[in-house]
Parts: sequence; C-alpha cells; structure tokens
Amino acid sequence: MAEQFALIYSSRFSQYSYGDFHPFKVDRYRLTYELMDHCGLLTVPQMVQVECPEADEAALETFHRPDYLKTLASFSADDDVHANFFYGLGDVENPVFKGLYDWARLMCGGTLEAARQVCEFKARAAFSMAGGWHHAHAARASGFSYINDSVVAINALLEQGKRVVYVDLDAHHGDGVQEAFYTTDQVMTISIHENGKDFYPYSGFVDEVGEGAGYGYSINIPLVPHSDDLIFEQAFSRIVLPLIESYRPDILVTQLGADFMRTDPLTRLEGTTSFMEYAARQFLATGIPWVAVGGGGYHRLNVARAWTLLWATMIGHPVADALPENFLPTVTSLGEETLLLRDPPHLASPDDFSRAQQHLDKTCSYLERQIFPLFHLRAGGV
Repeated sequence: MAEQFALIYSSRFSQYSYGDFHPFKVDRYRLTYELMDHCGLLTVPQMVQVECPEADEAALETFHRPDYLKTLASFSADDDVHANFFYGLGDVENPVFKGLYDWARLMCGGTLEAARQVCEFKARAAFSMAGGWHHAHAARASGFSYINDSVVAINALLEQGKRVVYVDLDAHHGDGVQEAFYTTDQVMTISIHENGKDFYPYSGFVDEVGEGAGYGYSINIPLVPHSDDLIFEQAFSRIVLPLIESYRPDILVTQLGADFMRTDPLTRLEGTTSFMEYAARQFLATGIPWVAVGGGGYHRLNVARAWTLLWATMIGHPVADALPENFLPTVTSLGEETLLLRDPPHLASPDDFSRAQQHLDKTCSYLERQIFPLFHLRAGGV
C-alpha cells in the first residue's frame, strides 16, 4: 500500500485577525495554501486534504484550566474591550477579539486531526500549518498563543499509550510544551532556538533538563544571534538525531516555525529555506510516524515559501527553485521583490560564525556529558 500524507487546512482561518498592526498575520496560511497550489502540491495522489475541525473542551481541559477556558470563551463572545492580565489576555501581545476562542479551538483541532490521521488512518505524516502555539500555559496566554495545541495533541497520544518525541525548531523556545512534560519520561522535548538570555521567552537554557522522572528528557539547544544553516545542521546531527534514535518514540511531533529565517523581523538568526528542507528530510528518514505543525514566522512570504518546501519534501514531490509565474502577482501585492521559492545559500560573517560555533560546541559538549550517558550514547555516535 502506498504511503499517504495528510494536509489539515480550512478556509475559515481567514475569518480571524489579531489586528492590522499585530506582527502575527493570519493571511500567511492562505498565502501558503495558494503557493502550494501553484506549485502543484495539492493534487498529488499520495495526499489527502482534511478540513480542520474544532477541538472540544474535554480535549482542551487535558492541559488547560477550566477557569482560563471559561474566561477566554467569554471574552471572545463580542467586540467589547476585555482584559485579564492574570490570564495574559487583552494586552498588545495577546489581544482579544470576537471569535478568538473559536479560532483557538480550530487551530488546536487541526493538530488533533493531524495526530488522528497518523495514528488511526496510518498516514505516513500529517501537516497542520495552523498549529504550533508552543507558548500557551495551562492558565495563561503568552507569545501570541492562547491554546497549546501540541500539548493537547500529545496528551491524546499519551492516552493511547504512545511515547512521543517533540522537536521544536521555532526561533523561540517552546516553553509551554517543555513545562507540560518537564517531569515525565513519556515525552522527550527538544528545542533548538535563539538564546533566551535576552530573547523571548527568556528560557530554554541548556541546563533545563527535566526533573524527577523527566530528568534528561528535556533538551535545549540555544543558539546565539546570527547562527546560520551550518550551525542548525550541526545541532541537528550532533544532538537531535541521536536522541530520537535512542529514545525510539512511537510518534514524532515537530513544531516548524519559520522565524529562524534571516529576514524575519522579530528574530536574529540567519537560517534559510535550506534548513527547513534539511529538517524535513531528516524527520522522514527516521521512519517514525510524523505529526508536523507550523508555529512562528512574521514575514508572510518567508512562511509561505518555507512551509511549501516542507510539504513538498514531506510528500516527495520536486519543485523548482523559482516561484511559479502565476504566483508573482501575489508577491508584488505584498510589496516583495523575491522571485525565488528557495533561498540562495547564505553564510554568516566569519566573526558571527565563529561566535556561533564556539557557543554550539559548548552546548553540545554539555549535553553529550550530562544527557547522552542516560541514553547509552557517546559523542559522535551511538
């Protein structure tokens, strides 16, 4: 039987908005979908497109407190001004708008559906681009995130007796997911991100390794600003892949924010689309059933290009380096000038690369000394 891949999507994504001046633009999902379509990636025989459902409250309450959910639902019922800073709601970062709760449930439902497609329908992999809100806590919105879809979906997988590895490649540390599973050995969380020393959410340091039964199952690889694709790939090959292989999960869940890219307005890393394709190839090569979700990314065209290449790599469908000609009017309407689907190769300046390499070597050495022995791993090989 041929492998099948599931894309979870809904035209309803476009019905919501964080506000004209908020850095998170909901229309990036529509742009991504349109670019996938122009690249011929939505009609291949090995894929199925599934409408994004809404998560029910029972699923949400596996992680989120009922009082928080009740407040979120109440604030979302009308266009009045609402705020509750105890719950992180109503500030500039996490605005409240009519329909917000429906939007959050829709996004979370997509991630649950992706997990369902992989577990119940045996899809080789599933991608829910609207997921990946890794900063939400049990009773507090944070970092544009209101519902932590990855935690909710992983909890559903745990109820089925699955062991899970969660890998987060967003430029920001996946703090909400780490917090949820910090004391368990049934989920290993791995996050590659920009160093939290002076960068939101100011967490994800290398010595955050879990507690109790979870000691050694929380892995952080913080990168200094201006880390490029070569630094990312080393972190991946030296730490991420050996740990996945050693842990032997039943399900792989990955958060693939596109804000690691060098032209993202909110971050200081220097990645390109090449790293997204590299990561996708490596995840596929593990042979583990794979649930992929989106995440950050505040340059809309970057997001569309990166996730289109992710989907193309996932389903094994080749695409050209250039953007399709019939997509170029959309590029012009965004005020962009790029004609490329794939970024050209980019290297950080020698001084920046040297600093990034030294920091990465120190980080990897710490993990190889402190964590690898717990999983019978040696530096440089199993």
